[in-house]
Order: sequence, then C-alpha cells, then structure tokens
Amino acid sequence: MGCEWRVESGEWIMESREWEIVNRKQGVSMMNYSAVNGEFRVGTDPEELDVAVIHRYLSTASYWAQDIPVDVVEKAIANSLCFGLYKGNKQIGFARLVTDRATFAYLADVFILEEYRGRGLSKWLMEVIQLHPDLLGLRRWMLMTRDAQGLYEQFGWTVLDEESRTKCMQRHFKEVYTR
Repeated sequence: MGCEWRVESGEWIMESREWEIVNRKQGVSMMNYSAVNGEFRVGTDPEELDVAVIHRYLSTASYWAQDIPVDVVEKAIANSLCFGLYKGNKQIGFARLVTDRATFAYLADVFILEEYRGRGLSKWLMEVIQLHPDLLGLRRWMLMTRDAQGLYEQFGWTVLDEESRTKCMQRHFKEVYTR
C-alpha cells in the first residue's frame, strides 16, 4: 500500500494517501495511536471511548449483540484493543479486536452510526486497523459477519473454504443476554 512510518520530534508518524497516523508515545507497543482524515479521527485510547454510544448501538441496533448488558460491554472493551471513530469529540463508530498481538486477532463489534454511513468511513476504519503496527505480523485474522463480506473482501479477507469450515468449531450461547 506504500505506507511509511517515521519518528518526527519524538512522535511516530505513518502517512498513507490522504490521512496520517500520529502516536505521541514512542515505544515498543503503540497502545494508543490515532489516525486523522479531515474532520474524522480514529483512536485507540480507551479513555476516549463513549461506552454509552457503544452499548446503545450494540444492544439495540446490532443483530449480533441485542440486549447485551452494559457491564459485559465494559468488560469486553477492557480486555480488547478498541478503535473509536470520532467526528470532533463525538463517537460515531467502533471496532474491537481480541488479540494476542503476535499471531491472532478476532475482529468484532464493528459499526458506523447510521447517519455517518456512505462516506467511506468503514473502509478507512478497516485500513487504519489493519495498519496498526502491533498487528502487522499476525498470522490469522478472523471475524463473523452476516452482511458485510463485500467490505472485508476489499481488504484481503476471504470466506472460509469448505476444508477450513470443517476444521472450525465454536461454543455459541445465542440467547445469553436474554436469560
């Protein structure tokens, strides 16, 4: 993709097309970094996340986490690498990665609020996530989606082939939030 990382005045800077990632804390792990694209920003600082916005979307608008309790959302956020999408200080999107930052990542809870869709923000969010320096060497990424295969295919994701599907297993408690 032609991206380049450099240190400038003690900050990590990554440039790609029309946006850049700036991290103010130089070090081995880029725990908190942000990308800016005009009036929009993606950040990984957990202190910036608006749990109320995330919970409201997941519990009422998503098809995968209907009725999820707020304490479960808080616990999931606390134990994941989260990406908040913001317009100014308002959170308008979210994605969560469950990862060891060495070999594997599971992408979950990806959303853009309805009024901000159609602007390419989900594509930009995916680009920023996949370029996070802690995630560049992962062997496998996984996700589940009912309706966004077209988005993820643009970033190299593929549907599991028949052989892979026979090797994957799960424990799924579909009604866990409604008991």
